[in-house]
Amino acid sequence: MATRAREVEWERVLWKRQPFPDNYVPRTFLLSLSTNANFRPYTYGSLVLASCTISLHLSVIFVFLAIFVRLKERTLDPRLLVWISIVSFVLFYTLWEIVEHLGAEKSRLVDRAKTVKSSILIFLALLALSPVLRTLTSATSSDSIWALSACLFALNIVLADYTPAPVGRHSRERLTSVLSVNAAISASVVLASRLVDDVSVFALMLVSIEAFALFPLLRRRLQIVPVVFPTLTALASGLAVSLTAALSPSVACLYVAVFSFVTLAAPSLLVWAQQYKNEIRGTWDAAVPKVNGAARPR
Repeated sequence: MATRAREVEWERVLWKRQPFPDNYVPRTFLLSLSTNANFRPYTYGSLVLASCTISLHLSVIFVFLAIFVRLKERTLDPRLLVWISIVSFVLFYTLWEIVEHLGAEKSRLVDRAKTVKSSILIFLALLALSPVLRTLTSATSSDSIWALSACLFALNIVLADYTPAPVGRHSRERLTSVLSVNAAISASVVLASRLVDDVSVFALMLVSIEAFALFPLLRRRLQIVPVVFPTLTALASGLAVSLTAALSPSVACLYVAVFSFVTLAAPSLLVWAQQYKNEIRGTWDAAVPKVNGAARPR
């Protein structure tokens, strides 16, 4: 049987009976071995730029928390915050129009009218619901509110969509992105219920809508702009440091530590870990079907 096996050439087929044992391994088995065939190494600079998305999101959360603390301690006029929110909305919407124009997709007058109408409806709805939101958690202890809001913000960070959105295309939002926005708005609602007057609640909820529902849409569009997005991240991080340092130096140090780890340390760890990447491909992989002489990609 061994002599006969040497005379017959082994074929990699299942439909043909061959004089070889089931565990037979030919000498050519490892000739097609390839290591890291589809692996593209990352560079430190590209990873730092990619981490700016997470850093910007964290900066927005810290700025929002600083605004909440100032409203709760009555060191910030809520009426001034409302005007700042309105001006920032106009500025960011103008920037959105510029990015859309660069993408060769001019917004129609009907779309702009719908945007203005929706903004007015949200403004009036928040104004009407502010008294209800202020007394929403009056029977709940503050410790439970802090813990619940922390969990919701953590969920918002984990489920947020950090991928760039192509200009000129209207893609459907992912389920995780919707859940992330809902978690942030829910955290804002429970925090707003700790404020003392309706104007403060209205101002905080207006900021939360802009920061966690509208700004992520603009952020995903700005990710494709190589200069504007890192500049915006630097400005937001500087604002977060200044606001948190005025409240508590320890919170500012915590933010700087988190920002440094996400932006600088984590990319370096990923670049260092690339040396242990070992993707092996060979003849033992799943067969690729060939249709009309061309192999379909797996």
